[in-house]
Amino acid sequence: MIQIEFFHDAVCGWCYVMSPRLRSIVARYPVSITHRAFVLQRNDQEMIARFGSLALAKMEILQHWQSCKSFADDPGSINIEGMRATSFNYPNGYLSALYAKAVENAAGQDAHWEFFDAVQKAHLYYNQNISDTSVLDSIVKELNLPAEHIHAVLNSAENVNALEGDLERAANFGIKSIPTLLVNCRKLISQSLSLPQLENLIESELSLVI
Repeated sequence: MIQIEFFHDAVCGWCYVMSPRLRSIVARYPVSITHRAFVLQRNDQEMIARFGSLALAKMEILQHWQSCKSFADDPGSINIEGMRATSFNYPNGYLSALYAKAVENAAGQDAHWEFFDAVQKAHLYYNQNISDTSVLDSIVKELNLPAEHIHAVLNSAENVNALEGDLERAANFGIKSIPTLLVNCRKLISQSLSLPQLENLIESELSLVI
């Protein structure tokens, strides 16, 4: 079994492109995915420090979306003009990461993945504000996840520490961008790979254990 740790942020368009390709890989190869939260910016202040202003953040990130769309298997799944037309500031991924870790606590890694994908679709296709608790609660409900448990642990020290643990693990491996795959705790891939590239990676790893 090949172990892959997938470092991602719900606001990352390249992660949105990568996730369905990883699902295809898991369906065909002996691969296990562990999801790691990697929050790019935690709040508006960090967005401003990175981009100069919240308006500039939205403008630059939507330029990135265009690149993601050109590389996506389903370009129609990325709604650039819809997000451009929204009235809210471009959201950060901190709250959705906390929710994802609470979902993981409640229902495991597969549920984390289902929740993460649903949040990304809400963000990149439906252009919802995923920094809004009501949006994330709606996703929890739609996926029939244990909302009471999730809310009970959401802001707990245990859940915050789980999120910080993912960030610390990223730092320990020198991970500075996403999406990043950590393969069998020794190989780092810090880019969004095409499906053929992922297939070559997995087949190369499998050849090492034969």
